[in-house]
Amino acid sequence: MRYQPISYPLLADDLTRRVLAFPGRRVAVLIDGAAGTAELADALVDPLRLNGRAPLRVSSSGFLRPASLRFEHGRTDPESRYRDWTDFGALRREVLDPLRPGGSGEVLPALWDTERDRATRLPRVPLPPDGVVLLDGEMLLGSGLAADLTVHLWLSPGALRRHLPASDHWALPAFARYESEVDPASLADLVVRADDPNHPALRLQDP
Repeated sequence: MRYQPISYPLLADDLTRRVLAFPGRRVAVLIDGAAGTAELADALVDPLRLNGRAPLRVSSSGFLRPASLRFEHGRTDPESRYRDWTDFGALRREVLDPLRPGGSGEVLPALWDTERDRATRLPRVPLPPDGVVLLDGEMLLGSGLAADLTVHLWLSPGALRRHLPASDHWALPAFARYESEVDPASLADLVVRADDPNHPALRLQDP
């Protein structure tokens, strides 16, 4: 694989151009990775708005399952982190399906408040016909989430350990399993090596 060094501002510009290539319809952008996904998604908000597209930020952390399900086998169970934490069905139903042709265009920005462990009760947000949902989170690829543009921020095992707080190191086997079983880099439209947040590199397409 060949990689080209790129700054995050240039990466945001590149992603903005790709989104603008979908004119006249709603677009879903999915940014997947163990770290840095929210920052990249946030960096797209202003460029999209300046180009006349209405962005809506959504994080998969707002679609986690209730604590009784996430922690059924303990709070530090890698298998649960891998399989049971995120409510992918709700993400499809409440975020992505409304963007499809004939969909309502009304997106729920978050479903579950994990701090209070209860439904957020947020209102749905009407997205204009050319609006853009920017969805970020961990272990999202290979889960049946249909998006127009997918980005994977790849971290080597050593970098992943450095990026994750020590209190989350119990989850490292879950990320390793995601890497080996799903191979997210093979599914994403764009892959960014993000070991060094100050010097990312974009995977080049094979000629």
